[in-house]
Amino acid sequence: MSNTTNDIKARRRFLGQVSALAAGITLAPGVTLNGIAEARELNQPASGKVRWGLLVDANKCGDGCDACVRACSDENGLSGHGRPETDAQWIRKVTLKDPKTKATQTLPVMCQHCAEPPCVDVCPTGASFKRDDGIVLVDKHTCIGCRYCMMACPYKARSFVHETLTDQKPHAPRGKGTVESCTFCVHRVDAGDQPACVEACSKTATGAMIFGDLNDPSSTLAKTLAESPSSRIRADLGTDPGVRYRGL
Repeated sequence: MSNTTNDIKARRRFLGQVSALAAGITLAPGVTLNGIAEARELNQPASGKVRWGLLVDANKCGDGCDACVRACSDENGLSGHGRPETDAQWIRKVTLKDPKTKATQTLPVMCQHCAEPPCVDVCPTGASFKRDDGIVLVDKHTCIGCRYCMMACPYKARSFVHETLTDQKPHAPRGKGTVESCTFCVHRVDAGDQPACVEACSKTATGAMIFGDLNDPSSTLAKTLAESPSSRIRADLGTDPGVRYRGL
């Protein structure tokens, strides 16, 4: 066995010991590092075997309900410096109106987490990227604020941070001069939980949202999609959104 191989194994043993010790270190009152088992699990790369998706049943989405919007704002620390009119919205409620019947319906719209995301195609730095599991994100460290992705997104799902931010959530870093959008609450998904909007919607009387693995035939999402037709916003563009709608 080469010296190089021995050195690598020695480093791994040392890092493992450090991680085990660090698991119990208190960073601040009430805040500790993740246990080593949890940290190892969360540090695994996203798998291409999974494709996360969302189904929204427009027939169940109440006109006056904004539980999903409020949950997203609370979860990700979206605020407008005390000015609600400037609050960022990673998910927004829109109203559709039939020009013939005049009938209206509301539904939430967010980043569609496309299989072929235009935002990724036009980004000059690679800040906009898609994980192997289909979640589309923005790396705030490499985003230069050019906003090409905002112009390319056909769903108007991205916004630009114009002001200095305070009181940010550690799991949802934001920064002045960068672009941001819905992340499917990736920090929750990686921990095995539902996005905040879906969790909030499930607590309402209607439960209009279902989140899950589009690639898993046994998932509740896949089974529900197989029961009856659903549609995608601007399916003609060929972006293959991960967000589906029923009742449009």
